[in-house]
Amino acid sequence: MKIQEIISALEIMAHSSLQEHYDNVGLLTGSASWNCTGIICTLDVTEDVVTEAEEKKCNLIVAHHPIIFGGLRKLNGKNYAERTVIAAIKNDIAIYATHTNLDNVLSGVNGRIASVLGLKNVKILAEKENTLKKLYTFVPSGKAEDVRAAIFEAGAGQIGNYSECSFNSDGMGTFKASENSNPFVGNKEERHTEAETRIEVIFPAHLQSKVVAAMKVAHPYEEVAYDVVALANNHPATGSGVVGELETPFTENEFLTLLKQRFKVPVVRHSALLNRQIRKVAVCGGAGSFLIFKSLATGVDAFVTADMKYHEFFDANSSLLIADIGHYESEQFTIDLLQEVLAQKFPTFAVLKTGVNTNPVHYF
Repeated sequence: MKIQEIISALEIMAHSSLQEHYDNVGLLTGSASWNCTGIICTLDVTEDVVTEAEEKKCNLIVAHHPIIFGGLRKLNGKNYAERTVIAAIKNDIAIYATHTNLDNVLSGVNGRIASVLGLKNVKILAEKENTLKKLYTFVPSGKAEDVRAAIFEAGAGQIGNYSECSFNSDGMGTFKASENSNPFVGNKEERHTEAETRIEVIFPAHLQSKVVAAMKVAHPYEEVAYDVVALANNHPATGSGVVGELETPFTENEFLTLLKQRFKVPVVRHSALLNRQIRKVAVCGGAGSFLIFKSLATGVDAFVTADMKYHEFFDANSSLLIADIGHYESEQFTIDLLQEVLAQKFPTFAVLKTGVNTNPVHYF
């Protein structure tokens, strides 16, 4: 199996185009053309993880956090990032990172946190903009179903829990084929009128090349008339954080205890208790303070995240409970998510979870 096959599966789960502008996802070391000998899934890439991959004869590490983030100006081994990259290159180990793109899908990092907490009716908290496009094309009516089937297969026409969604209207199209053409219908140098169906279908923006290519292959015309337009609508399953509801309400102390138990943390940093029940909960793995005001606007009772600064706890504004459970602790189950997705896709292949605890934060 080529590493490219694993990358393709990861891109289906969380396409790299969904990363934030400051991020650095994708294949960071190695080559997609290599034969893959095994996969190690981890939250972070450290020297110990590279050693583990070498010992277990796995030449691909799939990580959440990119080891090359702000860029490397030198490779002298003066810090852990440089030493880790050098070790990976020396041992022909590829490193693939799926970071904020995995944060930005409903079934990704935050969806897994919500599952661990037992949240129901889970939705994206802050939808990402510019994630949807619409395709319009004009097809001879007798071939419309062939084109629809092709673009549905390419990933278009999905709206929430509904698939194969399209709008179709019938009309008359005209064209005049030149002497150098090869028309599907009509005669050269004569204007032709054809009964056509206009097909409209939406799709995730990152699928544009795939959807358009599938349409062109299925379309009978030599020259395909089509339009692709960006939509102001947001994709409901793409964006930052998630929000859901606990099956039964908890007191604040019960909820904080639940967090300590489920995420195995010795301490939870939190804002002032408000003496009210917790039912509606927003979560954001890793540093999520940028979602405090969105959480307030959504009317949640609690916001679970990490890396909160001192002054940011004031932003709770006596309106919600902010709970900081730690960066590693909030995202630790991402390792399980990556391993499960890849093991399901490649059931006969070695997909392992790291045995290295990469959390750099310790408690006394």
